[in-house]
Amino acid sequence: QVQLLESGGGLVQAGGSLRVSCVASGLQFYQMAWFRQAPGKEREFLAAISRGGERTAYADSLKGRFTISRENAKNTVYLQMNSMIPEDTAVYYCASLFASGVLQRARAAYTNWGQGTQVTVSS
Repeated sequence: QVQLLESGGGLVQAGGSLRVSCVASGLQFYQMAWFRQAPGKEREFLAAISRGGERTAYADSLKGRFTISRENAKNTVYLQMNSMIPEDTAVYYCASLFASGVLQRARAAYTNWGQGTQVTVSS
């Protein structure tokens, strides 16, 4: 079972940018995704990326502000967040799925999760 470790969270002003990272050994065998969970809300899908990085999928609500990428040689997947708004405040989680094929958006599809990293956007 792969272990995931997120980093890069913190406090950012509205309109600013932040990049969070997720490190995991053997990451190249996994489809990866980012989710987030705000207080009192369900965990929501943000983005997914295929094992080789050639395919990505995003939640429509992001409106192009976030970009998922990966560097398999570094066992790392990233989420670049731009034009951030206070509503982006949440705990951000990376997740992995040992599979190829269609990029999954459902939380239940992912088998491994990190502990999360807090992102706070001030107004």
